[in-house]
Amino acid sequence: MDSDSSFLSTSKRLQKNIALTSYNTLGVEAIAPLFVEITDRDQLPELSENGFFDNTTPVILGGGSNVLFFGDPKNPVVKISIPGIEVVKENHNHVWVKAGGGVNWHHLVSWCVEKGFGGIENLALIPGTVGAAPIQNIGAYGTELDQVFRELEGYIIADQKFETFQKEECKFAYRDSIFKRELKGEVIVTSVTLKLDKKPHQIADSYYSLQQYFEDHQVTNPSINDVYNAVISIRKSKLPDPSLLSNAGSFFKNPVVNQETFRGLKSGYPDIPSYPMDDGEVKIPAGWLIEKAGWKGRRVGNVGTYENQALVIVNHGNATGREIYDHAMKIQSDVSKKFGIKLAPEVNVIE
Repeated sequence: MDSDSSFLSTSKRLQKNIALTSYNTLGVEAIAPLFVEITDRDQLPELSENGFFDNTTPVILGGGSNVLFFGDPKNPVVKISIPGIEVVKENHNHVWVKAGGGVNWHHLVSWCVEKGFGGIENLALIPGTVGAAPIQNIGAYGTELDQVFRELEGYIIADQKFETFQKEECKFAYRDSIFKRELKGEVIVTSVTLKLDKKPHQIADSYYSLQQYFEDHQVTNPSINDVYNAVISIRKSKLPDPSLLSNAGSFFKNPVVNQETFRGLKSGYPDIPSYPMDDGEVKIPAGWLIEKAGWKGRRVGNVGTYENQALVIVNHGNATGREIYDHAMKIQSDVSKKFGIKLAPEVNVIE
């Protein structure tokens, strides 16, 4: 663009120098040079036609729950707020639910559970939007998005067109997808379609904390509502509400190691928790590693590690992106020194 003046005159939606504090759950202060909120998919081609995406890779924001602004972003910020939830197909056993990229994820889970559609109840209360869910391949309590995902519609910025991505094209992996690798920053997710179960539901209740909850509450044959309520209760007991204590949820991914590495860790730490993976590797809770490295509940200036869950880094007030990042890197370094495992951030750091 020849400065942004020509585009500003053609779109009242575009704003300059917008504070992003309320648009990220870590509550970090940052200023967007240009900012636009998208409430309809057809607004994206309009942006392209007016040169908004020329020679720049925009910062795409959903709920801002998986973002750390290291400083003021250099590129324009696009906030996706596309609404809508609808059933687009169904048969005797399954239902296909399509949701707009800006729909609050937990709202979608609640809507589906209320309708009796099973498959994502274990993913209740995960912060963020529907559009961000496949990028991260979100997961919790024994369920991952790719288990119910069918397709998404995305706007290809460079090609200025919409394209549908089927499950296999998304290259899902643990907290990963093609949209975090080869296509990072190149696709804006406008809608997601999931294939969910009607009765009888396939209940995923093998996760230890779920089993403990059902035992404590004398639930012997859990329904999707039981799982939904259990997950909400467990998450609330472990994770701080971002509206009360700024955080981005899990800051690091749970590391996955091979059997040889795990046996070495097990010999030194017999009580180390673990979860076997389908490919024979082993997932280890990052929160346990961080706690054993001495960081649970520890505060340094404006930044701290949450007292009830060491995997969560919190902003106690006025922390900068650099302060939060430095805190995380110190945790990463100490865990590496103690266990020989380098934790990978789950949060997307934007410079």
